[in-house]
Amino acid sequence: MSVWVLLLRGINVGGTGKLPMADLKTHMAALGAEAPETYIQSGNAVFEGDIDPETFATALTERIEALHGHAPRTLVLPGQDIIDARDAYPFAEGFDHPKFANIWFCTNEPDAPDLARLEDLATATERFALKGRWFFLDAPDGIGRSKLAERVEKALGVPATARNLNTVTKLARMVEARQTPGQA
Repeated sequence: MSVWVLLLRGINVGGTGKLPMADLKTHMAALGAEAPETYIQSGNAVFEGDIDPETFATALTERIEALHGHAPRTLVLPGQDIIDARDAYPFAEGFDHPKFANIWFCTNEPDAPDLARLEDLATATERFALKGRWFFLDAPDGIGRSKLAERVEKALGVPATARNLNTVTKLARMVEARQTPGQA
């Protein structure tokens, strides 16, 4: 049985997109997720199951919209992707300030990202890198003030959702706890 990570975008942020995590786990289980476990209130979960990730994501979005009145962007990734993204984070200093070190998980690999635009927006302390479907940002002065962070998705040209290194690290540990030795 495979281990999966669910990332919802726009859940329980600023009073919008309300979705209790107990409800999320119930919805996931109804769609075939086994032993769903959430992390914080922003729509992160780890679960097991023999599912098709795109079908599961679509069905979950539709269910949340029908029962809660909003349709969050839903991304389902193999658990190993979260571990690999954490391990690939290219800026070691980001682990010293993990709230300001982020990884964007793209729905697919950007075809023609406008990285020059992001270079223009980057402050002297910000660094970024794109590797496949992952966009890495180290913004030690804060993500909330970053013009670059604000425009990442548009510059990449594909839907994406970001998580800070605290969250990515916790999700990776949750996945690792479910993996059997030798399982990827």
